[in-house]
Amino acid sequence: MAAIFHGVGAATALSPSPSHSVDSKKFQLAPSRSLSARKGRIAVVRSDSSVNLSLNSRGRKDHLWIPNAVATKTDDSAASTASKSGHEILLFEALREGLEEEMDRDPHVCVMGEDVGHYGGSYKVTKGLAEKFGDLRVLDTPIAENSFTGMGIGAAMTGLRPVVEGMNMGFLLLAFNQISNNCGMLHYTSGGQFTIPVVIRGPGGVGRQLGAEHSQRLESYFQSIPGIQMVACSTPYNAKGLMKAAIRSENPVILFEHVLLYNLKERIPDEDYICNLEEAEMVRPGEHVTILTYSRMRYHVMQAAKTLVNKGYDPEVIDIRSLKPFDLYTIGNSVKKTHRVLIVEECMRTGGIGASLTAAINENFHDYLDAPIVCLSSQDVPTPYAGTLEEWTVVQPAQIVTAVEQLCQ
Repeated sequence: MAAIFHGVGAATALSPSPSHSVDSKKFQLAPSRSLSARKGRIAVVRSDSSVNLSLNSRGRKDHLWIPNAVATKTDDSAASTASKSGHEILLFEALREGLEEEMDRDPHVCVMGEDVGHYGGSYKVTKGLAEKFGDLRVLDTPIAENSFTGMGIGAAMTGLRPVVEGMNMGFLLLAFNQISNNCGMLHYTSGGQFTIPVVIRGPGGVGRQLGAEHSQRLESYFQSIPGIQMVACSTPYNAKGLMKAAIRSENPVILFEHVLLYNLKERIPDEDYICNLEEAEMVRPGEHVTILTYSRMRYHVMQAAKTLVNKGYDPEVIDIRSLKPFDLYTIGNSVKKTHRVLIVEECMRTGGIGASLTAAINENFHDYLDAPIVCLSSQDVPTPYAGTLEEWTVVQPAQIVTAVEQLCQ
């Protein structure tokens, strides 16, 4: 397993599939109690910019949080160049499609977690997989994150390629010891005798009135663990590509998904593809300022970009995607061109991804900066339940516009 460095150049549910020869009924486990009641509704954002808003339990329409904003300049991202003869798919379906394809390709790939089996996962990412692959490869576990995460790490040491689902990233704090002391270290402490090809994935970020414990931004917690790679998906295209690449990697990979992006729709290619786990995505080329972002904040940034273009600014938007290691090659080339950097994240300000990214840019590209780096982050408070207060804690597009205007003065 290659060492991981922050260095320059680092680079609508589906019908159940036909059953395999394994009799899933024979091995059927008693379903664990469902925790799905915790989850909120999500707006469906279509590729044609139309939005379907569902009613919440109180019968009112939820505030739209995920605009399908596209800047006026041509989008050169990989997703935009995808084959037009592909198929439209929601982000959670793209994750499932990538997972199913890898399970078909490699019999060593298995899934474990709470409600991942016949219930299909809390966000239906694994729906239909238990019927197709059986209960031995899609294993429902008790509500015991530390135990089943450790089981997944042990399975990886013996040659399997487990995909461990945390029903919510906040719950994986209960497995932090396994992820830190075993997942990240065993390759090194064993002198290279073991590789740990495990994927740990699940929903995180600020949802819509899910409360503090279900709205945690934990990227920086896991970023500090040596030996771990981290990626964050933001579109159906890169969700599938990153999922497939993470499963094939010999490194332990944490894949961050956002609860408010699962119903984002996009056309993706029919042919097989993967995304580079260590590569950022150029979302919008520009000249005046580099805006670095990831996950849900990509859409807040792109909404702000439309306003900025109308005001005469030409922002360059990069979805960093790889949270560890950073793709300092792509980032550095952008900084050398624009000489100004704005970081927009949903992670906490103190010790967040933005703080690490600021340090890396200052260390490597300080001479190219014409202004101090500006970082817009979430406030250092537990996420409130009240919708209006919750919105105040997260960076909004208007703040991004103001920051760019001040940065470019």
